[in-house]
Amino acid sequence: MHYDFQRIEKKWQDYWAKNQTFKAENNSEKPKYYVLSMFPYPSGAGLHVGHPLGYIAGDIYARYKRHKGFNVLHPMGYDSFGLPAEQYAIQTGQHPAITTEANIKRYREQLDQIGFSFDWSREVRTSNPDYYKWTQWVFIQLYNSWYNKDTNKAESITSLVGSFELEGNTKINGVCDDDTPSFSANDWNAFSDKERQEILLKYRLTYLADAEVNWCPALGTVLANDEIVNGVSERGGHPVIRKKMTQWMMRITAYAQRLLEGLNTIDWPQPLKDSQTNWIGRSEGASVIFGVKDHDEKIEVFTTRPDTIFGVSFMTLAPEHPLVEKITTSEMKAEVNAYVEATSKRSERDRMADVKTISGVFTGAYAEHPFTKAPVPIWIGDYVLASYGTGAVMAVPCGDQRDYDFAKHYEIDIPNIFEGIDISEEAFADKANTVIANSDFLNGLSYKDAVRKAIDELEKIGQGQGKINYRLRDAVFSRQRYWGEPFPVYYVDGMPQMIDLEHLPLQLPEVEKYLPTETGEPPLGNATNWAWDSKGNKVVSNDLIDNEQIFPLELNTMPGWAGSSQYFNRYMDPHNDKAIYAEGAINYWEDVDLYIGGSEHATGHLLYSRFWQQFLFDMGIAPKPEYAKKLINQGMITGTSAFVYKDIEENIVYSKSLAVNKNINPIHADVSLVNASDELDINGFKKWRPDLAEAEFILEDGKYIVGREIEKMSKSKYNVVNPDNICEEYGADSLRLYEMFLGPLEQSKPWNTAGITGVHGFLKKLWKLYVTIDDSQPSPDNLKTLHKTIKKVEEDIENFSFNTSVSTFMICVNELTAQKCKSKSIMEPLAILVSPYAPHIAEELWEKIGNVASIANAPFPKFDAKYLVESSKEYPISFNGKMRFKIELPADLDKGGIEEAVMAHELTAKYLEGRIPKKVIVVPGKIVNIVG
Repeated sequence: MHYDFQRIEKKWQDYWAKNQTFKAENNSEKPKYYVLSMFPYPSGAGLHVGHPLGYIAGDIYARYKRHKGFNVLHPMGYDSFGLPAEQYAIQTGQHPAITTEANIKRYREQLDQIGFSFDWSREVRTSNPDYYKWTQWVFIQLYNSWYNKDTNKAESITSLVGSFELEGNTKINGVCDDDTPSFSANDWNAFSDKERQEILLKYRLTYLADAEVNWCPALGTVLANDEIVNGVSERGGHPVIRKKMTQWMMRITAYAQRLLEGLNTIDWPQPLKDSQTNWIGRSEGASVIFGVKDHDEKIEVFTTRPDTIFGVSFMTLAPEHPLVEKITTSEMKAEVNAYVEATSKRSERDRMADVKTISGVFTGAYAEHPFTKAPVPIWIGDYVLASYGTGAVMAVPCGDQRDYDFAKHYEIDIPNIFEGIDISEEAFADKANTVIANSDFLNGLSYKDAVRKAIDELEKIGQGQGKINYRLRDAVFSRQRYWGEPFPVYYVDGMPQMIDLEHLPLQLPEVEKYLPTETGEPPLGNATNWAWDSKGNKVVSNDLIDNEQIFPLELNTMPGWAGSSQYFNRYMDPHNDKAIYAEGAINYWEDVDLYIGGSEHATGHLLYSRFWQQFLFDMGIAPKPEYAKKLINQGMITGTSAFVYKDIEENIVYSKSLAVNKNINPIHADVSLVNASDELDINGFKKWRPDLAEAEFILEDGKYIVGREIEKMSKSKYNVVNPDNICEEYGADSLRLYEMFLGPLEQSKPWNTAGITGVHGFLKKLWKLYVTIDDSQPSPDNLKTLHKTIKKVEEDIENFSFNTSVSTFMICVNELTAQKCKSKSIMEPLAILVSPYAPHIAEELWEKIGNVASIANAPFPKFDAKYLVESSKEYPISFNGKMRFKIELPADLDKGGIEEAVMAHELTAKYLEGRIPKKVIVVPGKIVNIVG
């Protein structure tokens, strides 16, 4: 019987959809298990074979857990807001909702074709109003909350207002802006409503502030750090500059310590934990205040080495530091402004990565040393970041290589305490630190004592204090885009007001064009109906704005990470329009048991979502402070790119081996134009690249052989393999097995379509095993093969070693084929073992055996060790160390029994030829050696 995989796979995909086979219930007597894969952004290109890797792994584990008797939640949805759809809308005029819908339809077709066990009844789309209603709602909860350091949690802003009314803020231990003024209860009660709102914004967990952002003029929007590559936008390659703008911010810094501590409670990859730990960047030290000569301004720096205070040679401010403009002298103004402008074109990431370049400008101003009162020159340099620490550093050349290189480059004087030290020596830092520790009141102190003493003395003179600092900065939450969640915010007298929950969602308005307005406002500035009627509680025409009843709405939209920061919880109760999720649903599922996704999200989604979860936990909405117990970062499937070799000066293209020693420009060729023998379809290539249609192709042995290189699978490298083609030619089960067979889940591995024939051949061999099935009793060899397979596959799945399971299946099928096994009692559990990996063929074989219900919930076979116990043992029998014959003996014989059986054997008598052996050496389970 022919293995018709196309018919089989279509049949069972239709069956699963019709019967909602994988629909999870929010209450069950079964134990719960929640398997989640990061939901995709639905791009127009659809999936390539690299995308399903993590989905397949998650699907195997979800199916396995169903077999093990769990109520499994395995949902899927779409992260459907984003810049690509908006850019396409700008180019074509087509509404992003239309292209997003078309892209989702394409993704759904491809996902269904691969046979995932997703509970599609729970699908979410971040761009759907019934979903982003709750993103807006969480934003409002954050706005109406503050962080109480005494209770170490977020609390309602009303409790803060109550404290202000009774005793002002002098006793409040809350996270707030550095420039928050102190005030009494009388002050508070005397403040105007606007003044009170301005004060509260300094405490709220989401707030408005002027912030340095990555501004892309060509795209007209702010970009996150991970949307910038080599100083240009990832989308379109446009220049990005640093710019100060009023933005909505998230006070994630309030949770810095909890985010660090939470990493100890979750089973996430250590490299990812390290990445978040470094990104949060906790350090202990001191805040030091330097006065500025001839100015009232103060410069605050954070240092982990306050004991080096006497080694300060100069100060360096970030070019974006707010004091730069105020303190720069008129003589240095032009040079400083030029430097600031040039620096604005470099991203923070580029500046952090550049450890070699030394650049800076003297401001002409001087600070005053806290203790010696000596003048300290103030420079600006792009190695100092406004978003790190205070945006200012006290430079100690003896203790920091970069400070030393900077001082040497610009010939900055070094304090007298360094006289006599050869700073060019390799160990200059150790020597200099010794001198610093023996300066003034630090004489003779150890490092730890010197640090403590320095902090004490700074506190005494009111110019510093001990402090814990974090590298983490509050997150910019505004985007100047159209295709994103609208803020549920309108403005009264310039102050933000929240729209009530009962009037959410605030839906995106229609606009004629998706570019910023001519006056530079975000795309929502193009909307004609984008004002809020505060009495009618509805959106009305801008023409009606009177700032008495009708007010302007926020023009920015939320960033991409807004919708993905709590989607995992919304899956638990996705259709609830009364609450973000019902208490019963969230308390049943609690958290994600297994989360699979890319490590590239370490300091983006995977950090921000933890912050949102911690907040929702504080508010009693989420039952746990961490949302995912275990996380696995799947590796990347890379593509095998193809290259042709064009002469740089002439219109000649050389075959690979003939291109050596030529003046060559390698050009990517579409891999669909190259066969398994690396031969290029020249005519097809010329049609694909009309600019090379007239080129002369120099062949080798009548063929054009391309070069090959492993690269990231990407449309831009023309090395993408479409899973549709694989499914059509080999079937989805072959694709699933092959992706797992390529190597360990966490590692990157190259795709080679030619290799899929091996697993496809295995499936055909598996199919043949079931052609003739009967009720015959299995042989001991059949049982041994089955149970060692059960044991290995279960161990592999529990350890996420899916690649070795595929090898185990191949060995099993080969052995059963050789044994001519036909026993239903063997074939039935084998189909269940294969089911998580190749579900379509497993369902068909399960039905063929005579089962009516789906295999999806069939109990996983139980391993029985007794079938692996050897009942007999083959012994090699040697005479004077030379093996003569072998005999089969019961495995439980002791030494005496083995010797007796061997000596009684007729071949023993033959080889002894009547002699009496001097000694018989018996090693049970191994050998028998007769000496004599």
